[in-house]
Amino acid sequence: MRIQYKILVMVTLLVAAGACTSKSESATKTERKAKVSKTFSEPSKPDLEDGATYQAVIKTDKGDITVELFAKEAPLSVTNFKQLAEGGFYDNLTFHRVEPGFVIQGGDPEGSGRGGPGYTIPAELKGNPHKHIKGALAWARLGDQVNPERRSSGSQFYITLAPTPFLDNAYTVFGQTTAGLEVAEKIAVGDKIKSIEITKK
Repeated sequence: MRIQYKILVMVTLLVAAGACTSKSESATKTERKAKVSKTFSEPSKPDLEDGATYQAVIKTDKGDITVELFAKEAPLSVTNFKQLAEGGFYDNLTFHRVEPGFVIQGGDPEGSGRGGPGYTIPAELKGNPHKHIKGALAWARLGDQVNPERRSSGSQFYITLAPTPFLDNAYTVFGQTTAGLEVAEKIAVGDKIKSIEITKK
């Protein structure tokens, strides 16, 4: 029962969080939400170069977080993240949820924990060996009761600040922090994502 309770708390944590905003901030976020909903759409198939490796640099108020992206194991997730990053979707969004010793979460144009680009993407759990070790990059999602297919949020991602094995095989892990984990640990609610840069090797 204790484990089930912990999982329930964490699922709630990764899915929704309240946020207080001024009228002007709310108007700005509403305008941005409308804009990105029209600009971006769910990728129907992976759009990555065969054999290439991809890396993301998440530039924040506190510094850079570098992440290796798992193009082979989670190609649709990486395609989606790449599409949003290169299209400027993440520019100036905030980290709306921070739980010390657990996760930092961002990628919501509303800043409320309920927003996104207007779509979700399929889970990539089967055949994906990557676990929620410290520094894992994964998609948030709605809970199983309303989302039995475990489809991922279209844009909200989190980075784990500690191993969280109780999330394994339930949320799609599509990257791993390779540098800047100390930056992630300094992130506070409201800190901005200046931009996300994707490089290919």
